Amino acid sequence: MHASDFIYTTYIHVIQGTVAIVTSDGRMIVGTLKGFDQTINLILDESHERVFSSSQGVEQVVLGLYIVRGDNVAVIGEIDEETDSALDLGNIRAEPLNSVVH
Repeated sequence: MHASDFIYTTYIHVIQGTVAIVTSDGRMIVGTLKGFDQTINLILDESHERVFSSSQGVEQVVLGLYIVRGDNVAVIGEIDEETDSALDLGNIRAEPLNSVVH
């Protein structure tokens, strides 16, 4: 199995689902996965960035239709929408993520 085949079979079931992406520069972007290609370039719709702070709640910055370059993806995961909607993001405090060090 080629790497591109593995990527396709791993993520095809998540199309139209909600995903969270952590980028190599430490950003967290959440949105509906609309598509991807063999280099993991991702197309998200209805997306927003979650900006973490140790002194105030999580800020959500609306991005809308958004493309994340594959070489900037550190982690991608499927979001359970029911669990995610139950989170009180205004009361969550966390240090912002650091950039990935190569």
